Amino acid sequence: MICTNHPTAPSISRRHALQSMSAGFGYLAFSALAAEQSPASESSLNSRSPHFEPRAKRVIFLCMRGGPSHVDTFDYKPRLATDHGRPSNYGTPWCKSSFRFNQHGDSGLWISELFPHLAKQADNLCLLNGMHCDQPSHAQAMLQLHTGNFQQVRPSMGAWALYGLGTENQNLPGFISINPPSSVGGAQNFGSAFLPAAFQGTKFTVTDTSARNRRIDRMRRGEVNPYGINNAVNQRLSKTDQRAQLDLLANLNREKLARDIHNPEIEGALENYELAFRMQDAVPAVMDTSGETQDTLALYGIGEDPTDGFGRQCLLARRFSEAGVRFIELGHGSWDQHSNLQTALSENCAETDKPIAGLITDLRRRDLLKDTLILWGGEFGRTPYSPDGKGRDHNHKGFTMWMAGGGVKGGFQYGKTDDHGYEAISGKTHIHDWHATILHLLGFDHEKLTFRYAGREMRLTETAGTVAHEILS
Repeated sequence: MICTNHPTAPSISRRHALQSMSAGFGYLAFSALAAEQSPASESSLNSRSPHFEPRAKRVIFLCMRGGPSHVDTFDYKPRLATDHGRPSNYGTPWCKSSFRFNQHGDSGLWISELFPHLAKQADNLCLLNGMHCDQPSHAQAMLQLHTGNFQQVRPSMGAWALYGLGTENQNLPGFISINPPSSVGGAQNFGSAFLPAAFQGTKFTVTDTSARNRRIDRMRRGEVNPYGINNAVNQRLSKTDQRAQLDLLANLNREKLARDIHNPEIEGALENYELAFRMQDAVPAVMDTSGETQDTLALYGIGEDPTDGFGRQCLLARRFSEAGVRFIELGHGSWDQHSNLQTALSENCAETDKPIAGLITDLRRRDLLKDTLILWGGEFGRTPYSPDGKGRDHNHKGFTMWMAGGGVKGGFQYGKTDDHGYEAISGKTHIHDWHATILHLLGFDHEKLTFRYAGREMRLTETAGTVAHEILS
């Protein structure tokens, strides 16, 4: 069958979760999701209503792994130019930005010259200049960015969103991660941990101009699985034969499940096999961009250097959004510039600026931006000082992320760092606050979107998190 690239994780169905509270298994802790369904119609991916009217129906997370330098992109600090070369409070000299900042749009947001296309979208952007997190190391900060916790294995925010909302398209994964970060956090960044396996992300790989005829292995349009589910029969199987094979396996698995009463692995396999079967037709159709106009391809920078690779990711994000996928993450990086900052940061921004601006434009003209929440950022920022003036080190005390669409104010700046850009001093937004705000925009009270595990109610925001109501439109 199809390889859906799911990491191994236990699965607990809604019916068994509700029956197993006393045994310590997870259960849905809010009434809108806890309504009993008949086993015949039950699917953990069924679309569900959130706690209250959502402002956003889906999320696109643009993950810039490595820690983009906020003081060179979205956090204008003229004091750095004044104090350039002078000793800082941290043992190394202050270092000004090599890039000019200008105000853009009716809102007058300060944006670096590195983002000329995105600057034209200034009135759609909500800059969060007071971000901070708990760890200055990549792996831990990346895990906290994705899961809210850098010490324990926890579900990713995409898994939590899918767990709460379900999917609008039963033929596609509800959570897709394109080119996810592999060296920092790995599969945990899109995993489901103790949530049912159906809520984990499906990993896709999209390459650049050198491989435009990209595909998911064994999922090409018009082709069927050549060897059967277990590669046991060296012949191609028709869709009818695949369906018969799946039905036989499902019947055998259900017989075992009836004997075991509860078996998370079998429950997960049943659901994943069925989804993989349906994906064979649905995924290639969504990924086929041959019907897009040349104007649209140019909008994303597809077929151009250096924007082709990330442009394809952004176009697919729009297509998956239209098809009903709830959470889509796009990966790009590395932005870890301890040296060669001017050249490397310029290259990163050149690769992503036009595609991201194109995504916002395309969503807006299709009337999708209003209920699509776009997130941009990395695991932390960079220091406003530099030992040699050629690069910046890690800084988790203050940095910038931004949001757009999906119920947030456009042309708005929230929070700020000190005069040098080192530490958040107002409108401080911890990663837990960021997660709480994302869930709020999706229609959830982050304190009530819980799953019982290890004897307590687990949630994305751990025991903290405050919604940033100031940024809501």
